[in-house]
Amino acid sequence: MALISCPRAPLWLGRLSRRLCARHRACTGTMARPRRFTVELPDCSLTHFVLGDAAGHRDARLTELLGPPGRSYALCVPLVPGEGCGPRVQAARVYQRLQLQLRQGPLQRCELSKLLGYGPGDQASEAQHGFLLRDPSDHPDTRQDLLQLLGSCQEATRLHLAEFQADSQGLLWQRLWELQGDRQVQVDCACVLPAPEPHLHPLLPDLLNSAVFQDRDAARAVLEECTSFIPEAREVLDLVDQCPREIQKGKFQVIAIEGLDATGKTTLTQSVSESLQAVLLQSPPPCISQWRKLFDDEPTIIRRAFYSLGNYLVASEIAKQSAKFPVIVDRYWHSTATYAIATEVSGGLQYLPPAHHPVYQWPRDLLKPDLVLLLTVNSEERVRRLQGRGQEKTKEEAELEVNSVFRQKVEATYQRMENPSCRLVDASPSRETVLQTVLQLIQRAGH
Repeated sequence: MALISCPRAPLWLGRLSRRLCARHRACTGTMARPRRFTVELPDCSLTHFVLGDAAGHRDARLTELLGPPGRSYALCVPLVPGEGCGPRVQAARVYQRLQLQLRQGPLQRCELSKLLGYGPGDQASEAQHGFLLRDPSDHPDTRQDLLQLLGSCQEATRLHLAEFQADSQGLLWQRLWELQGDRQVQVDCACVLPAPEPHLHPLLPDLLNSAVFQDRDAARAVLEECTSFIPEAREVLDLVDQCPREIQKGKFQVIAIEGLDATGKTTLTQSVSESLQAVLLQSPPPCISQWRKLFDDEPTIIRRAFYSLGNYLVASEIAKQSAKFPVIVDRYWHSTATYAIATEVSGGLQYLPPAHHPVYQWPRDLLKPDLVLLLTVNSEERVRRLQGRGQEKTKEEAELEVNSVFRQKVEATYQRMENPSCRLVDASPSRETVLQTVLQLIQRAGH
C-alpha cells in the first residue's frame, strides 16, 4: 500500500500547513465547517480544541495532551448519509469494533482515551465518537498500523486518521490522512487551537436520539435496524408489538423501587411485596431477560433501546396487575435513563445536564408509577455489604464499585429525575427498619 507522506515537523511545517489549507479550499470551493473536539482528562475535566486555518499561540495544556514526547493520533467515526437511526446504529457498531481492535495487538502500546467531535453550534446530530491515541515511544509502525486498521473499516464508512505534530515554535498542527484506493494520502493540515468550553456538554443534543429514548417508537426503530444481525431483536419487537399502546393504571398503587449496588434493593422489594400482598415485577421482565447479556455487549444505542422497550413490556403488565393488586416494580425507567446519562456524558459531575433538562423527563407514552423510591447507603455500609458479594453484575454495576466519580454521577442523575421524581430512602439501617420506613412512605402516598 502506497503512502504519500511528509517528513517530521521541521521549521517550514507552519508555512507548508497554511499552503495546504489554501490549496484544500481552492479544490473544494468552500472550506468545510471546522469541527471542535473534547477529550476527558485523568482528573475528569474536559479540554476542548478546534481546528483552524491560521496559526495561533502555544497552549501549554494542549501541547501536554497532544504534543511531544511521543506522538498522538485521533480517529473519529462519522455518520454515513441516510435517514432515521440507521446511520447512528452503523456508526456505533464501527466505533465498538475499532475500540476492540485498538485494545489488542500492537496498538496496545498506545494510551487510549475517548474523543468527541462536535459542530460549532452544538447542533443535534453532529456528534462523532472517536478515540485519542498517544504512543509514548513514537513507534515507527504506529501510523501504519492505524492506517491498516482504517482500511479494514472502509466497507462501512469513510474514516480518517489525524496525526498531531508540534513545530519549532511549539504550535500544534493536525495532519489528516485518508485512504484513496490503495494509497494513504494526506488530505488536510490545520492548526490546533484551544476552544472555549460550551455552555452544555456537547453530547447533549444527541443524547435523546442515541441513549435516552423519549417514546416507544424511537427505541423500537433502533432494534428494527438490528434485526439483520441480531435475530433476538425481532423477538423483542414481536413481544413489544403485542402490547397495547393505550393503557391505564388500575385502582391499586404502583411503586417503583430504584437503588444502586449494595442498597438491599432486591431483598427490600421482595419484603415490601409480601407485606402488601403485592405483585412484584422486574425491568427488564423475564420474557426478555434471557437476552440481557447479549444486548449488554452491544453498542450503547442498541443496549439502551433494549432496556427502554423492556420498560414498555413491564408497563403492559403493570396495567393488568394494578387492576387487582398493588404492584412493586424492581427498577423502571429512572434506572434505564440514569445509567445512560451517567455513562454517556463524559467528565465529572459538573458536566451532567442541568436540572430540568428534557433528558430527565418521564416518557410521554410510558405508564407512570404512583411513587418512586431511591435507596441509598453511606459509603462505610456500602463497603461492608460489598465484601464477599458474588452476584453477577452488569458492566455498569461493576463500574460503580471501582469508579467513585461514576457513582456520584449516577446518584446525582437519579436525584434530578422529574415527573415523577425519586423519594430518597436511607437504606443503611437494619432491614426491618428500612422496610418499615418504606411501608410508611407508601401508606402516606396512598392517602
